[in-house]
Amino acid sequence: MKFDRILDNETLWAVRYDDADDNVLHTLFDQWSDPEWLVDFFLANISDLMSYFKITDINQAIYDTIDDNYRMQCLILDISPDADLDQIFRPLENGRTREILLSKEKARIKNRPQHASWLRIYAIKLEPGCYIITGGAIKLTRTMQEREHTLVELNKMESVRRFLVDGGVVDADGFIDYLSEIK
Repeated sequence: MKFDRILDNETLWAVRYDDADDNVLHTLFDQWSDPEWLVDFFLANISDLMSYFKITDINQAIYDTIDDNYRMQCLILDISPDADLDQIFRPLENGRTREILLSKEKARIKNRPQHASWLRIYAIKLEPGCYIITGGAIKLTRTMQEREHTLVELNKMESVRRFLVDGGVVDADGFIDYLSEIK
């Protein structure tokens, strides 16, 4: 497992899994802008799209995904150095009110017309304002446990969290120390 710096100020990182050519953030952005990949995904998940979002037109779902993907890229990649990532990422568990060591977080587009955005980016929060992206998904159900592809993302978050804890990483300074040791 490797970690790619996304923002120059070292507040946002993305996992590059051992078998991957690129980090998870770039892979997600590529998938979410690929019409062929999206056709396959929505055909395989049409019942969720129809039951939860009441959308029957796959072309509309593809258009909405590509549009939201662009907005998500702008939100995450075009962020100014003094921007607050805590305004983008929220606790994975909707009811969580207290801080947890290396907590699981999610980012999504807000204030989307027509329907809520189904794009999610998942991350581990090292400390306020500092995150490691572990993956993401098109979430078409109420909970992540309902579908295999979102359950995989939940497991990846836990795997990265365990990797960090086992390596003695509990905050951003510890993460930077870890990165300098493995070079």
